[in-house]
Amino acid sequence: MKTCPKCGADIVSRQHETEGWGSFDACSGCGSRPDYCKCEPQGKRQNADWSEPRNSVNSDSDASDGSDTPEARAKSLLDAVNVRNGTWLSAQYFPPLRYSVPGLIPEGLTIAIGPPKVGKSWFFGNVLLGIANGTCVLGKLPIPKPRHVLNLALEDGDRRMQSRCRLILGSEDAVIPDPYHYVTQVPPNAVIEVIEAFLFMNPETSLVVLDTLGKVMPDARPGESAYARDYRIGGRLKRIADDHPGLSLVVIHHDRKATTEDFVEAVSGTNGLAGSADTIMVLGRKRGSEEGLLKVTGRDVPEAEYALKFDGRLWTLDGANLAQAEANAQKREESSNLSETSAGILDFIRRKPEGATAKEVREEFGANADKYLERHYKAGKLTRPKRGLYLVSEASEPSEDQLSMGPEPDTDEE
Repeated sequence: MKTCPKCGADIVSRQHETEGWGSFDACSGCGSRPDYCKCEPQGKRQNADWSEPRNSVNSDSDASDGSDTPEARAKSLLDAVNVRNGTWLSAQYFPPLRYSVPGLIPEGLTIAIGPPKVGKSWFFGNVLLGIANGTCVLGKLPIPKPRHVLNLALEDGDRRMQSRCRLILGSEDAVIPDPYHYVTQVPPNAVIEVIEAFLFMNPETSLVVLDTLGKVMPDARPGESAYARDYRIGGRLKRIADDHPGLSLVVIHHDRKATTEDFVEAVSGTNGLAGSADTIMVLGRKRGSEEGLLKVTGRDVPEAEYALKFDGRLWTLDGANLAQAEANAQKREESSNLSETSAGILDFIRRKPEGATAKEVREEFGANADKYLERHYKAGKLTRPKRGLYLVSEASEPSEDQLSMGPEPDTDEE
């Protein structure tokens, strides 16, 4: 048996983590590959996945008709992998990105996460029923027409499903829309086939929600790392979405339960699952609070945070549209670490498009307002286009009339 020149351990054959890539030789001690640690001479590698091809581009050919020249083999290989150039790409037309919920949930694979009992099932119940009804989602986002949806509600039963749907629809005898489809039990090894069968029978489906991935997550294969398992599962789910243009496939998953500044890192498991997704959504809400926050990022969508409200059965946007909900999320963040007076001053100035003078702020909040103004100004939360006049930093530039006014000291009265 061969041994590794780096550590002296035996070289053994292992199965590649990626499905269909065969086996390869590796050191049982340090994990080095023959290709890199030179355990085998170049040209005699035994690993099936990265082995030197028998008919390589630069190898000599015995063919006398010119059909097996290096040039012919190179062209055949490049044609097989479909190498394209800029001219081809410039001439193509690609339809615009489609959404199951306009501006919020795009086509492709979305991983949606949040802590237990935050209201994820209620959130997506609202979304699914809004699409099936062709009405609106989150109380504010219009849906153009009714579309088929599928809810794989694997933590629910029929009774709970009926009760939740009617609570969301707002009536004890509400008629649940026909395009709303659901299933509560699927064997772990059949979930892919069930989704594909449903899409075959209902090709115009807008949204499929898998609630939750943990109920059907398979074990890793022998020799397969946790990362490879997560990426394999995520890749298989993404393939379903890719094979059905216009489909949004949302997979609900739990978070890590650990605090992290990067919300993508909050996805439970390894980075393999997050890495395979087109979009990641994080739903958050403090226990007992009606204020929620939805964070969204992805390959084709802008990163954003939207303020939400939850009354125990309905999730709604905190704002008339996504833009206002995003602005309200920013206002909440600004206020989160401020005193009531400090937050009130920011809100007072924000309500004045032309800006507020120091005198006006003092009249509203008292003589101590000056120290808050100075603190906000130094922190970048306020701008001061001229002495004595303040604007919230994200507001528009001051008007000509505003700039033409005479200077007003910060501390002098009229």
